[in-house]
Amino acid sequence: MATTKFKEASPYVQPTPTPPPEDYLYKIYEDNVALKSSRTGEKVLNLAIFGLGRAGTIHLSSLARNPRVKITYVVDDVESKWAALKEFWGLNDATFLNSKQSSAVFKDPKVDVVVVASPTFTHEDIVVESLKAKKAVFCEKPIAESRENSVKCYETAKAVGKPLFCAFNRRFDPSYSAVRQRVQKGEVGHVQTIKVCSRDSPLPSIEYLRTSGGIFHDCMVHDIDMMTWIIGEYPIKVAVQAHTHIPEIKALDDHDTVAATLYFPSGTLGIVDLSRNCNYGYDQRLEVFGPKGMLTATNEQPIHCVETQYGLNGLTTAPIWYSFPSRYRNAYQTEMEHFLDIVHGKAQSIVDYRETLAVSKIATACEESARSGKMVEIKWGADELPKRN
Repeated sequence: MATTKFKEASPYVQPTPTPPPEDYLYKIYEDNVALKSSRTGEKVLNLAIFGLGRAGTIHLSSLARNPRVKITYVVDDVESKWAALKEFWGLNDATFLNSKQSSAVFKDPKVDVVVVASPTFTHEDIVVESLKAKKAVFCEKPIAESRENSVKCYETAKAVGKPLFCAFNRRFDPSYSAVRQRVQKGEVGHVQTIKVCSRDSPLPSIEYLRTSGGIFHDCMVHDIDMMTWIIGEYPIKVAVQAHTHIPEIKALDDHDTVAATLYFPSGTLGIVDLSRNCNYGYDQRLEVFGPKGMLTATNEQPIHCVETQYGLNGLTTAPIWYSFPSRYRNAYQTEMEHFLDIVHGKAQSIVDYRETLAVSKIATACEESARSGKMVEIKWGADELPKRN
């Protein structure tokens, strides 16, 4: 009887609770139930995809089931897999080509969009030919193997009036996006330190590493972009230490372990902890610290609500995500949807091409610092950086 005074009216006569904004999946469900979409009546885009390796398979897994596109061409040089790919992904209406036959894609006026996920050294030619053929392009990083040629690709896109989209998928991750929004609202005040821990799992194959562009341009660019995107400024000097513990990677004149500090004009210090090989899963952590407090994005677990306790072994929880295709699955899908919105003229790209070029420039400075053992200053031209509000 003592608590009867706390009884409330029936929940049916009280205001209906609303789902929290953090539950982004429920918001998608509500839109689906209500048939709410900005895509009603939009044209189905004919799409060609180049390369079905690591990144290509990730994009294909969402595109093959996406009602906004029709996969018209698949360009991949492993012809022995074509029959299995057709059956597995339901691509019986798609034309499969090897790279020597790819001109058919550029000559086909029905192709609206080209997705480039082939090896790095092939990107520039595919991007340029696609743009010249008036096709929108989604390209995995980097667009070209040099800054000068990347600029030319963007200039070509501007000249033909077609989007060239090269994004860093982590921007589209819900947890990182939430951290950025809260930083931009001033929740921690002026950011004094921002730390990124990025440890790869599993160890990439030597075949992949041989053409990856190296740890700075293949891996660290993501961490650099995360920092600059969250705090909204770019470093003016970097100091980096790097080492190679794995002999096969050393033979490639690359590194597997990196510790970097970045100094920003406002006094913010950035710290990157980077490794090619992590035996306990795909370690991805972010911390932003300021005078008002701290924001963190910690590792996600696929089965996050199950715990065990046996004998005297203590509490055991599930492991973290094993690798990037699972950890950033939502981010990859959201990134592609954003690109399709851009193609349809329903969105402006949240990635300025100057941001992509700036991140590459910073990565180059970091590699120079690691190889020289010296701090490297970065000088920015008046038009190199995007305008900030």
